[in-house]
Amino acid sequence: MTTIIGIGVTPFGQHVDRTIVSLGVEAGLAALKDAGLSAARVRAGFFANSLAARLFGDTTLGQNVFAALGLDALPIVNTENACTSGATALYLARLAIEAGEADVVLAIGAEKMCVPHLGLIDSGSTELDTQLGLVTPATFALRAARHIYEFGTTPRQLAAVAAKNRDHAALNPNAMFRKPETIEEILSSPMIADPLTRAQCCPIADGAAAVLLASDAVAAGIGRAIKVRAAVLESGSYEGPVDLARWHTDQRTARLAYEKSSLGPEDIDLIECHDAFTISEILHCEALGLCEVGAGGTLVESGATRLGGRRPVNVSGGLLSRGHPVAATGLAQIHELVLQLRQEAGARQVTGCRTALAQCMGGDKAGDVRSCTMIVLCR
Repeated sequence: MTTIIGIGVTPFGQHVDRTIVSLGVEAGLAALKDAGLSAARVRAGFFANSLAARLFGDTTLGQNVFAALGLDALPIVNTENACTSGATALYLARLAIEAGEADVVLAIGAEKMCVPHLGLIDSGSTELDTQLGLVTPATFALRAARHIYEFGTTPRQLAAVAAKNRDHAALNPNAMFRKPETIEEILSSPMIADPLTRAQCCPIADGAAAVLLASDAVAAGIGRAIKVRAAVLESGSYEGPVDLARWHTDQRTARLAYEKSSLGPEDIDLIECHDAFTISEILHCEALGLCEVGAGGTLVESGATRLGGRRPVNVSGGLLSRGHPVAATGLAQIHELVLQLRQEAGARQVTGCRTALAQCMGGDKAGDVRSCTMIVLCR
């Protein structure tokens, strides 16, 4: 079983004067320091980035980041898999260890999205900004509208997701939005795509996260290690009819993760999920088996998914409040879960956390997703 021995993350936000390389290096150095290992011990690297090729014309940035860390003459793989780019890097890093190709592997995800000269702070200034700022919210708004129609989910229940995650982010020094907001404030923020207001849509951000993985033999001599119990990567299914009120790929990936980890939803103490929009968290909770399909709104309204609740979800603040630098998100989720499993999360610590699950998905295709990941961790 592969083990996580080090983690690192930068604050998420608008880092206008930073480069992708500098962000990635900061996170990578933090992960190495956390594990107490030198860079020379790393045997392979996986680097995740989603948007640099389109924004800056930069490709194969992983070699630049790892070289700046003093890591060259190594197998380095660049991954691009929409919002699951970082989680995919971890998935591949684990495979490298399980295959016996390397015993210490560093996965880094970094993204720079706040680029004033391209208009990527004020929505609508460029073609890409229009795609990120309008088209994507519209598809999730359709899902929200269908959920409201089919199951009676209310606008207040949708807003409760954002209010909860704002409260959680107030306890996370690396989160982008740390000011709590009430349900009323969230509902009264500008409408983006009915019924989703601006506060119900995740912000673009700059940031990076890193995870250092090792074989069990290496990890045996390192304290505070966390086991990767299962890692699943799936793509969508594009031939069947579109069901906006359910995410069948999410459900399928969850079943595989539970099967591979020999756990069920009742065994998971903490979840970080891809709450790009408030309806997302509701749909993911249903797909993960935290409640019946259609009951996600009631679940969040009950307080069960809050810190201190029966099944806390996104105690980091999630994408809605921590921010969403696309390729860094999947590894930032792992960073949060490892802190929690080590009992090192401070004011947002989930009491008795022993098992945790990170769910991420990205990209639209034919009414489904292009990628979906589930990673189960335990101590």
